[in-house]
Amino acid sequence: MSWLDALGWFGSALLVFSLLQARILRLRVLNTVACVILTVFNALLGVWPMVAMNVALAGINVYFVARMLRERGDERAYSVVAVGPGDGYLRHFLEVYREDIARFFPGFAPADVASGTTYLVQHGDETAGVVLVRDAGEGTAEVALDYVTPRFRDFAPGEFVFRRSGLFRERGFVRVLTPAGMVAPYYARLGFVPDGDRYRLDLA
Repeated sequence: MSWLDALGWFGSALLVFSLLQARILRLRVLNTVACVILTVFNALLGVWPMVAMNVALAGINVYFVARMLRERGDERAYSVVAVGPGDGYLRHFLEVYREDIARFFPGFAPADVASGTTYLVQHGDETAGVVLVRDAGEGTAEVALDYVTPRFRDFAPGEFVFRRSGLFRERGFVRVLTPAGMVAPYYARLGFVPDGDRYRLDLA
């Protein structure tokens, strides 16, 4: 197999792999890279219709990646909605993502929503995630669940919830403690500091 054949096979494999991604930003980025590789491959072979198609697809991907990155830093893209523990949509959401929630929060059970206040993190009419908050006293908010759906994990809804939404300050909290034992925590990127087996954010 020549290096040119290898380039074509790699580009095709990457294109297929990109379509398997649940995280949309990752899908777009990988798809763009695959299109660039296939553009070079087809240009070297002189297959100009395929060159034109891959250039167009790469351009479309770049447009959507740029728009996603703009939305990522736009606090208007998200809202937080409080729901009761018996809310039918909340129960449906927790059941749909039950296995994925268990991967990151092995100690969480749906019945736990009765122990605090639950918020749906909305992106327009889509639910990006769910946050369960308990009042631990002395101005401390204890987060028992902070789950984001795979589709929105590249868009930093946690940045909005914890830093920009005012969710905690408006309720009189001065610090936030994250769940204990969470798998793959991301809180250090948001300015949290380690506190035992958790992370802590001081809001004052």
